[in-house]
Amino acid sequence: MVTFLAGGTGTPKLLHGAAEVFPPADSPVVGNTGDDVELSGHLVCPDLDTQLFADAGILDTGTWWGIDADGGTTNDQLHALAERAGLDSGPRYLSEEAQTSGRTIARWRRFSGVAEFMFIGDVDRAIHLTRTGLIDEGYTLTEATRVLCEAYDIDRPLLPMSDDPVATIVHTEEGPMHFQEFWVHRRAEPAIEDVEFRGAENAEPTPEVLDALADPVVIGPSNPVTSIGPMLAMDAFREALHETPVVAVSPFVEDTVFSGPAAELMAATGYEPSTSGVAEVYEFADAFVLDSEDGTDLDRPVVRTDTKLDTPEDSDRVARTVDEALAEVT
Repeated sequence: MVTFLAGGTGTPKLLHGAAEVFPPADSPVVGNTGDDVELSGHLVCPDLDTQLFADAGILDTGTWWGIDADGGTTNDQLHALAERAGLDSGPRYLSEEAQTSGRTIARWRRFSGVAEFMFIGDVDRAIHLTRTGLIDEGYTLTEATRVLCEAYDIDRPLLPMSDDPVATIVHTEEGPMHFQEFWVHRRAEPAIEDVEFRGAENAEPTPEVLDALADPVVIGPSNPVTSIGPMLAMDAFREALHETPVVAVSPFVEDTVFSGPAAELMAATGYEPSTSGVAEVYEFADAFVLDSEDGTDLDRPVVRTDTKLDTPEDSDRVARTVDEALAEVT
């Protein structure tokens, strides 16, 4: 068994063509939940869902989020109604009191459904509604995720990092905002001052996650701050990584990031935005997979390959290199 940590698109892309190297049933994924939001009264789990949709064969791999060819009738009508009523279409946070009431799992990230600021497709919405309904019936997020995987005949164990709320709050020059407002609505424009993982001090990884972390762990080329950071903010999670072999794939080629706001987020949180900075964040990692063009000298074993992940063939190549790196530390 090899456990993968996933946030954003890095790990789903890595696993997309890696089944011969890492069979899904033997390759559990622990998903980041810091990006989750409660929107229109239902819980949206973007990072869990990207992996779920990929394993189900329904992911839109053009965007690497959402469901392929999903309709947007409800979303369109929400915006049409808001326009006719003269209501703002930006993120509409519920009141401060509401942020800590209702479903515990949704704390600090509750948004009104008026003119939803995130596109939620119609089939996608049905999944979120089912998840939320199960939670309202008393299921944990872990249990609800298992039900959704069973509904799509998915072999891979998909594990939320915690059943407790952890919300990624980006502190910017314009004030604090949930990561989804910063990334989806504001397109990462406001200058970043710091990142907070609200609730992490009281959150715990689930027993299922701790069991998975007892096996060797692979961190895909995800954003170290907002994709993996919420997991590392839980002391028990970080401690578990110190006790098991860990291989990390760098999302940088020296000081150039493949995609997203990782460079800005790392700089704002006190790390050099580079492969060297990633190695500092992942001080518990035993080995790294770097791009062939990345000459960074690290104090741990390094295996190099072309780390782009544009096709299933790319995924297979990088997965085999990850397997080589694991062989050096297990």
